[in-house]
Amino acid sequence: MEFFLQLMVNGVCIGLIYGISAMGFVMIFKASSVINFAHGELLAAGAFFFFTLTAWGGLPVYAAFILTLAASFILGFIVERLFLRPLIGEPLIEVIMLTIGLSSMFKGMMLLLWGGNLYTFPDFLPESLSLRFGAITIPPVYTGALIIGAFFLALFGLFFKYSSQGIFMRSVADNQTAALSLGVHVKRVFALSWGIAALVAAISGIVLGIINGINVHELSSIGLKVFPVVILGGLDSITGAVIGGILIGLLETFTGGYLSTSLKDVIPFIVLVIVLLIKPYGLFGLVEIERV
Repeated sequence: MEFFLQLMVNGVCIGLIYGISAMGFVMIFKASSVINFAHGELLAAGAFFFFTLTAWGGLPVYAAFILTLAASFILGFIVERLFLRPLIGEPLIEVIMLTIGLSSMFKGMMLLLWGGNLYTFPDFLPESLSLRFGAITIPPVYTGALIIGAFFLALFGLFFKYSSQGIFMRSVADNQTAALSLGVHVKRVFALSWGIAALVAAISGIVLGIINGINVHELSSIGLKVFPVVILGGLDSITGAVIGGILIGLLETFTGGYLSTSLKDVIPFIVLVIVLLIKPYGLFGLVEIERV
């Protein structure tokens, strides 16, 4: 029972990070109907930028974290402005191929700058973050992941509910034509969606890097795990992305703990296939009915 509870705690912590990463993916899809195949590279870029500032630049952790989030937001904004905006109105396949090209370009640039080695962050988490409940121990890195995940989920929840830009983003996601008729600057919302998506990807990359170390190939592959998460939760549901992330995190830890550590990387895609066969719109996705 103690082993089960330990795995459950670890799975929830990892799942929250998957959920935050998937939330950025869903935001882009809801606002612009674009499937971003470069999401994993945005995640890796944030992690490596944070690593460069802390390990090589010697900046304090808090300053490096804030600078990384700002740089990631600007990167997402630039990507939308330079690459995505000229393709507005073009066939969806062209936009998808563009994001695949961006994925390869970003990955190549990161390999050129940092190589394919595994790097670890400096040990900056205090042992006081370690929590113990009986025989269940939560290491500082998982406690930090839980705190960061819960904080940013609450922050983005408040942003979408109460801020004007958050309300504009929700209106564009629900109906672009109606939002345009009400005076919403849809192109600005697209840019904001990409900026926030890159920001939340960077948060996920930093936390996952603290847990497992950072490697270009490993972090880029995390982008593929976003697909099972968003398909399970619903491709257009932010709440579903968070819940889907927690479920995938639990499945991974339980599979690795009870069955095989090599199988845990496969189980999300098994879930992906099953969900697509049984419930293609996911747990919380909007079912579209087309009449002809």
